[in-house]
Amino acid sequence: MLIAKQPALGRPEATCAALIPVKKSASWWGLAQDERRRILEERSRHVSIGLRYLPAVARRLYHCRDLGEPFDFLTWFEYAEADAERFEELVAELRRSPEWEFVEREVDVRLSR
Repeated sequence: MLIAKQPALGRPEATCAALIPVKKSASWWGLAQDERRRILEERSRHVSIGLRYLPAVARRLYHCRDLGEPFDFLTWFEYAEADAERFEELVAELRRSPEWEFVEREVDVRLSR
């Protein structure tokens, strides 16, 4: 569903962007994969939250846990300045979710052109 509804990156009107690297706690990685999925899908509704903000906010998620880097995920978002408030709502909603209790560290870098 995400792929079908998500716009391409690099849209001319998407002059705002955010790079948010995230590191999850050891307790997150200690959970069984099906339990992590249950937290994401059922308790946190991570994907359904994201779907509500498409196509205004385009995103790309990069998994990097196995690369030995300090972050487990790099999330790249692009949006038009007119959608900046929607982007803030998206990020706030995700940060209030049960999944976020497992976030050990994040860096929120904002960019514009």
